[in-house]
Amino acid sequence: MWKVVWATLLLLATVCAQRGYAKETKGAPKVGHVSVVIVGGTGDLAKKYLWQGFFHLYASQVSSGYSFSFYGGGLLPKDKATPFLFEALKAVVCPRELSVERCALVKEQFLKLAEYRQLKTSEDYQALGKHLTEQLRQEGIVEAGRLFYLSVPAFAYADIAERINNSCRPTDGAWLRVVLEKPFGHDFSSAQLLSTQLGTSLKDEEMYRIDHYLGKQVVSKILPFRRENSKHLDPIWNKHHIERVEIVLKETLDARGTVWSQKTDHFIFYVLLSMCSNPIYKTVMVPVTSPVMRCFIYPTFVTGRIPFYDQYGVIRDVIQNHLTEVMTLLTMGLPANLSDVKEVLRNKLKIFSALQHLDRNCATIGQYQNYNLEVQEELNKTKEYYSLTPTFAGIMVHIDIAQYEKMPIILTSGKMLDERLGYARILFKNDIFCVQSHKSVHCKPKQIVFYFGHGTLQYPAILVSKNLFKPDLMDTEWKEVTEHKDVSVLGMPISDYYVLTPTVQREAYAELILHIFQGRKDSFISTENLLASWGFWTPLLHGLAKTSPRLYPGGADNGNMLDFKLLGREVTFANEAVVMITQDHMGGSGAESFQVMQGKYRSAEMVSAWPEELIVRLATDLQAAAEKAVREGGRFHLALSGGSSPLALFQRLARHHYSFPWRDTHVWMVDERCVPLTELDSNFRTLHDHLLQHVKMPYFNIHPMPVQMNQRLCVEEDSGALLYERDINQLVNASSFHFVLLGVGYDGHTASLFPGSKLDAHGDSLVALTESPAKPHQRMSLTVRAINQAQKVGVLVMGKSKHELVTQLSRVKDNPNKWPITGIRPTSGRLVWYIDYDALLG
Repeated sequence: MWKVVWATLLLLATVCAQRGYAKETKGAPKVGHVSVVIVGGTGDLAKKYLWQGFFHLYASQVSSGYSFSFYGGGLLPKDKATPFLFEALKAVVCPRELSVERCALVKEQFLKLAEYRQLKTSEDYQALGKHLTEQLRQEGIVEAGRLFYLSVPAFAYADIAERINNSCRPTDGAWLRVVLEKPFGHDFSSAQLLSTQLGTSLKDEEMYRIDHYLGKQVVSKILPFRRENSKHLDPIWNKHHIERVEIVLKETLDARGTVWSQKTDHFIFYVLLSMCSNPIYKTVMVPVTSPVMRCFIYPTFVTGRIPFYDQYGVIRDVIQNHLTEVMTLLTMGLPANLSDVKEVLRNKLKIFSALQHLDRNCATIGQYQNYNLEVQEELNKTKEYYSLTPTFAGIMVHIDIAQYEKMPIILTSGKMLDERLGYARILFKNDIFCVQSHKSVHCKPKQIVFYFGHGTLQYPAILVSKNLFKPDLMDTEWKEVTEHKDVSVLGMPISDYYVLTPTVQREAYAELILHIFQGRKDSFISTENLLASWGFWTPLLHGLAKTSPRLYPGGADNGNMLDFKLLGREVTFANEAVVMITQDHMGGSGAESFQVMQGKYRSAEMVSAWPEELIVRLATDLQAAAEKAVREGGRFHLALSGGSSPLALFQRLARHHYSFPWRDTHVWMVDERCVPLTELDSNFRTLHDHLLQHVKMPYFNIHPMPVQMNQRLCVEEDSGALLYERDINQLVNASSFHFVLLGVGYDGHTASLFPGSKLDAHGDSLVALTESPAKPHQRMSLTVRAINQAQKVGVLVMGKSKHELVTQLSRVKDNPNKWPITGIRPTSGRLVWYIDYDALLG
């Protein structure tokens, strides 16, 4: 009964006597009692980090007047689990500052204050709540608070939170803190659902979503370092001086990681379940939101990390959380008060709101070769099963604010790489040209490296290249390293850096556990922060869902296979993957199979080739038409469509056609959705992001359709269509575009001219408001008359999914009301179909 009180008093007396201030402590009021419950207390995470962290908390706080009790909770009965718990507790290591004698005493008392409790049912939580309250009453101690650490899968959070709320809340005046481990959802909608479920039981201030990267000393030093060195950094922390930012986490392990079993009481999604009514005696995959997961008992076989990893992959596992948090700390505006949680959050959210949309062209993904075999073995899949889960990703992010505009931020992580290493590097532009002394420090890269640990250096550090500035040290918790081993960090000898490192190295979980105890929330993920992050990453994840990752062997054998290059806003692998293709696969006799083919389609000219060759040909034809028009009349009028087909063309023009006469080119829109031009659905926004922003063209040569006038969209009374037609008549000779590029939809529509829309009703108009069967329904479009007046019309058709359409169009007669594309017959110009082999041959 008096275990907690006597253990604490004995330790207090001993500590005070050792320190020689027993008088000052005698009769001092207690701060209160803290009950710590680790749900999943015999699991792998608890054994490796949590018990060690709570032991450090106990050692640092018990002499401050707090008393503690510790409970390891789990699904197993007490007699089976207790030995595993105490095996973990005996392995804890004392902080370095403790003497040998005090260490032995603190550890002995810590063990006495810990016990195991089965936490499997609502009744178990009710019993725990009664026990905690009764302990306080019997021992006559004041309660400070209760801390629950949920080291369990996320699908169990909502139920456990409900049980804590119903049965285990502390007495009046005491605090409740519930710690949640990642993953916090699988995408935006699941994270939102989980947040809503937790919100019914817990207040936001009671939840501590932990990202252990925020507990790493180097990461937590980013904002203070920026503040302490603001006189050096403020002038150069922008796009004019920073070449790029790199945030990297490399791992040598495979996805299996540590093997877990029922002995660890740590389980994941693929388990042997005993449902409330129906036992399932096989391995199954149950979605995290399924109510079935609330009825599980415990796994009865060894299961690895593959079941979790195959649902998440590298982006969800580490990039969406760890690396994204580091990115926000590096780029957010510095708060006036670094400890003001609300101000820090506001500044983070400003960064999230300014992040440019990611599509799959912004990322490269890979998968180590043995991964699929591991998935087949562990998930009982057949040999035909192929997982698309990436184990490597390289992603480029841009922030759409003036300070960082067009400055690339690279986030990359992967398993089975050549070394274990984590860092964030700010690489600055070097404006010094070295004529002779190329080894001089001034000729070397200018960079700041936040080195998280491992790698060649082996300790956490902040490194500033000596050709940049000497950093200021404003506190005693960090020190400068002046004696170095003969190592290199990111291509530079360690002697070329100023090196700062923590005076005492502390483990991330121990740091964060102390912050939880202190009620500090600046190192944790708020609901708004969480949803903003998922809101940013979810579109990319969905876009990559069906993308095949590049295979790589793993380790040093990867060579340069995973190197990637930055091209505008796109990321591509720097080297082609080696693929062996036989003539049987090619279906031809060598190079002839890849040549551009010309012919006839629907009585018009046709150019056909493999996709890349077709785009090269179309871009060449466009430039030839532009040069001819400029040579003859001084201007080239080009009308471009929306949709996904022309994106590759836009990129080709931006990257390779530097001699294109952009200054003399006027760009018009074939059609536009009735949405603000800044929205992602806008055809003009797509054209701007993929082409216009990458070429030098006078702004007055760019002609977006006026779909938004008088603060409203596509209202006929605003006469937007008539305004656009007037501009065409005034600027385009005889209202005849030099080149109009079209696509064709699965239903035969082109531009925004859809089946059944009575094209004849447009009469002599060049521009009209139309209706689409798909959202957004309202459109503005060039009419058939406007298109047919062009000197050349190209129709681009790509992809196997268009093969059936191509076949069908080859057989139908002209019927513009049913097949609008068949109404495109230039009056005096040329019609050319550009069809790739996938669409033509299937």
